[in-house]
Amino acid sequence: MPPAGRLSDVLVFTRTADYRHDSIPAGRAALRELGEEHGFEVECSEDPSVFTDASLAGRDAVVFLSTSGDVLTPEGRDALRRRISDGCGFMGVHSAACTEYGWPYYGELIGARFAGHPAFQPGTVLVEDGDHPATRHLPPRWARDDEWYDFRSNPRHLPGVRVLATIAETGYEGGGMGADHPLIWCRESEAGRSFYTALGHAEDAYTDPAFRAHLLGGLRWAAADVH
Repeated sequence: MPPAGRLSDVLVFTRTADYRHDSIPAGRAALRELGEEHGFEVECSEDPSVFTDASLAGRDAVVFLSTSGDVLTPEGRDALRRRISDGCGFMGVHSAACTEYGWPYYGELIGARFAGHPAFQPGTVLVEDGDHPATRHLPPRWARDDEWYDFRSNPRHLPGVRVLATIAETGYEGGGMGADHPLIWCRESEAGRSFYTALGHAEDAYTDPAFRAHLLGGLRWAAADVH
Protein backbone atom coordinates (compact mmCIF):
# COMPACT_ATOMS: atom_id res chain seq x y z
CA MET A 1 0.00 0.00 0.00
CA PRO A 2 1.45 3.44 -0.85
CA PRO A 3 2.47 5.77 1.95
CA ALA A 4 -0.25 7.89 3.51
CA GLY A 5 -0.92 11.23 1.86
CA ARG A 6 -3.93 13.12 3.17
CA LEU A 7 -4.33 10.95 6.27
CA SER A 8 -2.44 12.54 9.15
CA ASP A 9 -4.72 12.87 12.21
CA VAL A 10 -7.17 10.24 13.48
CA LEU A 11 -9.36 10.16 16.59
CA VAL A 12 -10.16 6.67 17.89
CA PHE A 13 -13.15 6.69 20.24
CA THR A 14 -13.84 3.64 22.42
CA ARG A 15 -16.43 4.75 24.96
CA THR A 16 -19.03 2.14 25.91
CA ALA A 17 -22.38 2.64 27.62
CA ASP A 18 -23.51 -0.95 27.10
CA TYR A 19 -21.55 -4.14 26.39
CA ARG A 20 -17.78 -3.65 26.51
CA HIS A 21 -15.45 -5.76 24.38
CA ASP A 22 -12.26 -7.11 25.95
CA SER A 23 -10.56 -6.55 22.58
CA ILE A 24 -10.71 -2.73 22.81
CA PRO A 25 -7.14 -2.33 24.15
CA ALA A 26 -5.82 -4.58 21.37
CA GLY A 27 -7.74 -2.53 18.80
CA ARG A 28 -6.37 0.74 20.13
CA ALA A 29 -2.84 -0.67 20.07
CA ALA A 30 -3.26 -1.90 16.50
CA LEU A 31 -4.46 1.49 15.24
CA ARG A 32 -1.65 3.30 17.05
CA GLU A 33 0.87 0.93 15.49
CA LEU A 34 -0.65 1.42 12.04
CA GLY A 35 -0.30 5.17 12.56
CA GLU A 36 3.36 4.81 13.47
CA GLU A 37 3.99 2.58 10.47
CA HIS A 38 2.13 4.73 7.94
CA GLY A 39 2.77 8.25 9.14
CA PHE A 40 -0.41 9.45 10.81
CA GLU A 41 -1.18 10.52 14.36
CA VAL A 42 -3.68 8.54 16.42
CA GLU A 43 -5.38 9.89 19.53
CA CYS A 44 -7.44 7.41 21.55
CA SER A 45 -10.13 8.65 23.91
CA GLU A 46 -13.19 7.64 25.87
CA ASP A 47 -14.04 11.20 26.86
CA PRO A 48 -17.10 12.59 25.03
CA SER A 49 -15.79 16.13 25.63
CA VAL A 50 -13.31 15.59 22.76
CA PHE A 51 -16.24 16.10 20.40
CA THR A 52 -16.06 19.87 19.99
CA ASP A 53 -15.42 21.96 16.91
CA ALA A 54 -11.99 22.92 18.23
CA SER A 55 -10.92 19.37 19.09
CA LEU A 56 -12.16 17.88 15.83
CA ALA A 57 -10.70 20.62 13.63
CA GLY A 58 -8.12 19.16 11.29
CA ARG A 59 -9.04 15.54 11.96
CA ASP A 60 -8.99 13.42 8.82
CA ALA A 61 -11.00 10.56 10.29
CA VAL A 62 -12.90 9.52 13.40
CA VAL A 63 -13.03 5.82 14.33
CA PHE A 64 -15.70 4.35 16.59
CA LEU A 65 -13.95 1.19 17.76
CA SER A 66 -16.38 -1.24 19.44
CA THR A 67 -18.38 1.57 21.01
CA SER A 68 -21.82 0.74 22.41
CA GLY A 69 -24.90 2.58 23.59
CA ASP A 70 -25.26 6.35 23.73
CA VAL A 71 -21.71 7.66 23.92
CA LEU A 72 -22.02 11.30 22.79
CA THR A 73 -23.59 14.40 24.30
CA PRO A 74 -26.03 16.41 22.16
CA GLU A 75 -23.27 19.00 21.68
CA GLY A 76 -20.83 16.27 20.69
CA ARG A 77 -23.25 14.91 18.13
CA ASP A 78 -23.55 18.33 16.54
CA ALA A 79 -19.77 18.80 16.46
CA LEU A 80 -19.19 15.40 14.86
CA ARG A 81 -21.84 16.05 12.24
CA ARG A 82 -20.29 19.41 11.35
CA ARG A 83 -16.78 17.96 11.08
CA ILE A 84 -17.90 15.09 8.87
CA SER A 85 -19.81 17.51 6.64
CA ASP A 86 -16.52 19.38 6.26
CA GLY A 87 -14.80 16.27 4.91
CA CYS A 88 -13.70 14.18 7.88
CA GLY A 89 -14.12 10.45 7.28
CA PHE A 90 -15.81 8.00 9.64
CA MET A 91 -14.93 4.35 10.30
CA GLY A 92 -17.01 2.05 12.47
CA VAL A 93 -15.61 -1.23 13.77
CA HIS A 94 -17.68 -4.14 15.13
CA SER A 95 -20.07 -2.87 17.81
CA ALA A 96 -19.99 0.65 16.41
CA ALA A 97 -23.24 -0.63 14.87
CA CYS A 98 -24.61 -0.98 18.44
CA THR A 99 -24.14 2.72 19.12
CA GLU A 100 -26.36 5.83 19.21
CA TYR A 101 -29.58 4.00 18.33
CA GLY A 102 -31.60 7.14 18.98
CA TRP A 103 -29.64 9.41 16.65
CA PRO A 104 -30.99 9.13 13.07
CA TYR A 105 -27.95 10.84 11.55
CA TYR A 106 -25.65 8.18 12.97
CA GLY A 107 -27.83 5.45 11.51
CA GLU A 108 -27.57 7.07 8.10
CA LEU A 109 -23.82 7.49 8.48
CA ILE A 110 -23.08 3.89 9.47
CA GLY A 111 -25.67 2.35 7.15
CA ALA A 112 -27.23 -0.37 9.35
CA ARG A 113 -27.83 -1.05 13.01
CA PHE A 114 -27.03 -4.21 14.95
CA ALA A 115 -29.87 -6.65 15.59
CA GLY A 116 -28.12 -9.61 17.26
CA HIS A 117 -25.58 -12.37 16.75
CA PRO A 118 -25.14 -16.09 17.37
CA ALA A 119 -22.23 -17.57 19.32
CA PHE A 120 -18.65 -16.72 18.38
CA GLN A 121 -17.69 -19.32 15.76
CA PRO A 122 -15.89 -19.96 12.47
CA GLY A 123 -17.36 -18.63 9.24
CA THR A 124 -16.42 -17.66 5.72
CA VAL A 125 -16.39 -14.04 4.60
CA LEU A 126 -17.19 -13.72 0.88
CA VAL A 127 -15.34 -10.82 -0.70
CA GLU A 128 -17.72 -9.24 -3.19
CA ASP A 129 -15.67 -6.20 -4.18
CA GLY A 130 -11.93 -6.79 -4.36
CA ASP A 131 -11.15 -3.36 -5.80
CA HIS A 132 -11.52 -1.53 -2.48
CA PRO A 133 -8.38 -0.81 -0.41
CA ALA A 134 -9.94 -2.63 2.56
CA THR A 135 -10.45 -5.86 0.61
CA ARG A 136 -8.08 -5.97 -2.33
CA HIS A 137 -5.47 -7.95 -0.37
CA LEU A 138 -8.00 -10.58 0.75
CA PRO A 139 -8.84 -13.94 -0.84
CA PRO A 140 -12.33 -14.37 -2.32
CA ARG A 141 -13.22 -16.65 0.59
CA TRP A 142 -11.73 -15.45 3.89
CA ALA A 143 -12.02 -17.91 6.78
CA ARG A 144 -12.45 -16.16 10.14
CA ASP A 145 -13.67 -16.72 13.68
CA ASP A 146 -15.94 -13.90 14.83
CA GLU A 147 -19.37 -12.84 16.03
CA TRP A 148 -21.40 -12.77 12.83
CA TYR A 149 -23.63 -9.76 13.29
CA ASP A 150 -27.17 -9.59 11.97
CA PHE A 151 -28.51 -6.13 11.16
CA ARG A 152 -31.97 -4.59 11.41
CA SER A 153 -31.89 -3.76 7.70
CA ASN A 154 -29.80 -4.62 4.66
CA PRO A 155 -27.51 -1.68 3.87
CA ARG A 156 -27.27 -2.75 0.24
CA HIS A 157 -30.61 -1.09 -0.44
CA LEU A 158 -29.44 2.37 0.63
CA PRO A 159 -28.19 4.95 -1.89
CA GLY A 160 -24.43 5.34 -1.92
CA VAL A 161 -23.67 2.01 -0.23
CA ARG A 162 -20.99 -0.22 -1.74
CA VAL A 163 -21.07 -3.70 -0.19
CA LEU A 164 -17.56 -5.10 -0.01
CA ALA A 165 -18.12 -8.47 1.66
CA THR A 166 -20.88 -10.74 2.91
CA ILE A 167 -21.03 -13.82 5.13
CA ALA A 168 -22.13 -17.24 3.90
CA GLU A 169 -24.85 -18.18 6.39
CA THR A 170 -24.68 -21.80 5.24
CA GLY A 171 -21.23 -22.00 6.83
CA TYR A 172 -22.19 -21.27 10.45
CA GLU A 173 -25.05 -21.69 12.91
CA GLY A 174 -27.61 -19.01 13.72
CA GLY A 175 -27.53 -16.54 10.83
CA GLY A 176 -30.64 -14.41 10.54
CA MET A 177 -30.41 -12.40 7.32
CA GLY A 178 -30.51 -15.04 4.61
CA ALA A 179 -28.60 -15.36 1.36
CA ASP A 180 -27.60 -11.69 1.20
CA HIS A 181 -25.89 -10.87 4.48
CA PRO A 182 -23.50 -7.88 4.19
CA LEU A 183 -20.72 -7.59 6.78
CA ILE A 184 -18.43 -4.93 5.33
CA TRP A 185 -19.45 -1.87 3.35
CA CYS A 186 -18.69 1.76 2.67
CA ARG A 187 -20.99 4.65 1.94
CA GLU A 188 -20.93 8.12 0.47
CA SER A 189 -24.11 10.00 1.35
CA GLU A 190 -25.37 13.35 2.55
CA ALA A 191 -24.28 12.26 6.02
CA GLY A 192 -20.67 11.93 4.88
CA ARG A 193 -18.10 9.32 3.87
CA SER A 194 -18.04 6.19 6.03
CA PHE A 195 -16.64 2.69 6.19
CA TYR A 196 -17.94 -0.11 8.41
CA THR A 197 -16.67 -3.59 9.21
CA ALA A 198 -18.59 -5.97 11.46
CA LEU A 199 -15.39 -7.91 12.17
CA GLY A 200 -13.16 -7.40 15.20
CA HIS A 201 -14.72 -9.12 18.21
CA ALA A 202 -11.66 -11.00 19.46
CA GLU A 203 -8.28 -9.68 20.61
CA ASP A 204 -6.28 -11.84 18.22
CA ALA A 205 -7.95 -10.21 15.20
CA TYR A 206 -5.90 -7.08 15.85
CA THR A 207 -2.58 -8.89 15.55
CA ASP A 208 -3.57 -10.55 12.26
CA PRO A 209 -1.78 -8.81 9.36
CA ALA A 210 -4.73 -9.34 6.99
CA PHE A 211 -7.19 -7.79 9.42
CA ARG A 212 -4.85 -4.89 10.19
CA ALA A 213 -4.51 -4.21 6.46
CA HIS A 214 -8.30 -4.36 6.23
CA LEU A 215 -8.61 -1.68 8.92
CA LEU A 216 -5.95 0.49 7.33
CA GLY A 217 -7.59 0.30 3.91
CA GLY A 218 -10.99 1.20 5.33
CA LEU A 219 -9.57 4.07 7.32
CA ARG A 220 -7.69 5.53 4.40
CA TRP A 221 -10.74 5.22 2.14
CA ALA A 222 -12.92 6.98 4.71
CA ALA A 223 -10.40 9.81 4.88
CA ALA A 224 -10.34 10.04 1.05
CA ASP A 225 -6.64 9.19 1.15
CA VAL A 226 -7.12 6.34 -1.35
CA HIS A 227 -9.94 5.28 -3.68
